Amino acid sequence: MKPPVRPVYPATAAARDRWILQQRGERVPIDLWRPQGWFVEAEAAGRAAGQVSVLTVLLSSRECPWRCLMCDLWRHTSADAVPPGAIPAQIEVALRDPAVRTARPPVIKLYNSGSFLDPLAVPPIDYPQIATQLEGFERVIVECHPGLIGPRLGAWQAALAGIDGSPPRLEVAMGLETAHRDTLERLNKRITLEGFRRAAGRLRARGVDLRAFVLVRPPFLDPSAALEWAVRSADFAFDCGAGAVTLIPTRAGNGALEALAAAGAFAEPDLSLLEAALEAGLALGRGRVFADLWDLDRFARCHLCFQERRHRLEIMNLTQRIQPQIWCGDCGEAVAAPR
Repeated sequence: MKPPVRPVYPATAAARDRWILQQRGERVPIDLWRPQGWFVEAEAAGRAAGQVSVLTVLLSSRECPWRCLMCDLWRHTSADAVPPGAIPAQIEVALRDPAVRTARPPVIKLYNSGSFLDPLAVPPIDYPQIATQLEGFERVIVECHPGLIGPRLGAWQAALAGIDGSPPRLEVAMGLETAHRDTLERLNKRITLEGFRRAAGRLRARGVDLRAFVLVRPPFLDPSAALEWAVRSADFAFDCGAGAVTLIPTRAGNGALEALAAAGAFAEPDLSLLEAALEAGLALGRGRVFADLWDLDRFARCHLCFQERRHRLEIMNLTQRIQPQIWCGDCGEAVAAPR
């Protein structure tokens, strides 16, 4: 039996863009005047500060201008620029939800499958109206590519400062992905560790908080080093001033990763690796560390112990404390102690 033929992953950014686009399927049609969804959940506010209620609004938006190798968010984005007024209309839909009004969460995340400071994704002309909608929130979190941390950040801060009452604290979530230099370069994110550090410094200079996204087992990385580099990447993010790090298991689903998986250059992490990464991240004791639990069952090899293991991760996310382990008699892997 012949070994699989490795795909020729291009060496230049422009060629990588073309290759990644060639692996794609179809987009899912979206309505730019309605959000993708919204939900309220609890999040750890800090080791000593307990928990805080957070409203997350998944905005319908333009596709990110970067072609990151691992990204599948493009599937639910538009190829066109977002028209003025659309983002405030989407936010209003979520804010009018009776469940949101009842919960009155003090924190809001505005995530848009790309960069909030991309002017074609969130028109700057809408900043004042959006800021007015955020009156009463204590903290607003947006996501942004490190390359866009520049003048529009100041314009967005100025809009927030202009609302009545006390303006919310601003936090920006940026994708570090990995501190492994060669792997980061091959992800086609077009950012270096030095570039990430500079962007983090700009946030800090303007009094803006930082959270970072870190991939667990990105492509090209030696699987035996996946845990080490997840922890080293979290450590690097904390060195840059991050107050929180979210560990995201690398998921196939965008075409490019399937091509790499077929060639033996990528495999999704299993649940035990994510568990170990969260434990090690919390053990650093440098800031909040979260495991991304979306679609978690795809990483489980044993569904008899999966719910207990998911519950354990949920508790660790909320308490920021490592929870006791027992062993699953069926698969032999560590799971949460029963309560």
